[in-house]
Amino acid sequence: MDTRTLGGGLEVSAIGLGCMGMSEAYGPNPGDRAEMIGVLRGAVERGVTLFDTAEVYGPYVNEELVGEALEPVRDQVVLATKFGWDIRDGRSVGLDSRPEQVRRVADASLRRLRTDRIDLFYQHRVDPRVPIEDVAGTVAELVAEGKVAHLGLSEAGAATIRRAHAVHPVTALQSEYSLWTRDVEAEVLPTLDELGIGLVPFSPLGRGYLTGTVDPATRFAADDIRATIPRFTEENRAANRELLDLVGEVAARHDATPAQVALAWLLAQRPSVVPIPGTRRLARLEENLGATALDLGPADRTALDQAAARVGVAGARYDEAMQAMTGR
Repeated sequence: MDTRTLGGGLEVSAIGLGCMGMSEAYGPNPGDRAEMIGVLRGAVERGVTLFDTAEVYGPYVNEELVGEALEPVRDQVVLATKFGWDIRDGRSVGLDSRPEQVRRVADASLRRLRTDRIDLFYQHRVDPRVPIEDVAGTVAELVAEGKVAHLGLSEAGAATIRRAHAVHPVTALQSEYSLWTRDVEAEVLPTLDELGIGLVPFSPLGRGYLTGTVDPATRFAADDIRATIPRFTEENRAANRELLDLVGEVAARHDATPAQVALAWLLAQRPSVVPIPGTRRLARLEENLGATALDLGPADRTALDQAAARVGVAGARYDEAMQAMTGR
């Protein structure tokens, strides 16, 4: 597996593993915990070193799963988790990044992850009630105490990134980025380049759409997050087909899959980009990792960029409430 370097010299595999879907968000959850542990350990065997989770996934149970699976190989992996939600009675009711809450989450996550350090600790969403300087300062204290190694932000805007970085170096920004979600390109990516911060794209396969396995006839379960996302209405799935068709054409020319093309496009954007596609299956994991061997030439990348610009994307990537929490 190739490696890449995020900010602060944090070296990770070129493709990481997003673990959220092993516990929630994409339809009925796997009933076999041992199977998910097998996928996580299989990822390590295949060279993956960056594993992404959060206290809110489940909540809590995803961290517990990741902790159990990776405890035997702890020193071979980079564990990333997140704070920032107010979780009550098993559900998130808002944001909370007060310093005392950040500390509580860090201690609880350390226990669930069965480790003495969090390698990358993200603020999951910017909390407008808490100055980002206070948040970064609290994580800086946790770094000094040895509980955390690196500070990250998620879905933050350029100005917030700068303010946090002035207090304590930001190692990575985690935000949605893919061929059909390119909001970060205008202001955020240039800021990351300037400050030497890595980008960790989540949903790099468009929540499954860019794999070619979702079409207008797909029916989502009630507990599948895509059932609530405007971009995944039947009408918008049909409208977005033109870009997917071009991805398929590029894939056919390279004897690759659409997912591999979508990931290879991301990897070609910058050497500091490390996508974290999620999966519950080793076969899909191996397919995703195959993207590191796919070299898209300038002609293919230009064609994909031009198609994305021409076609655009029908439908917002979040409902209004979630969208309002991004770019702050």
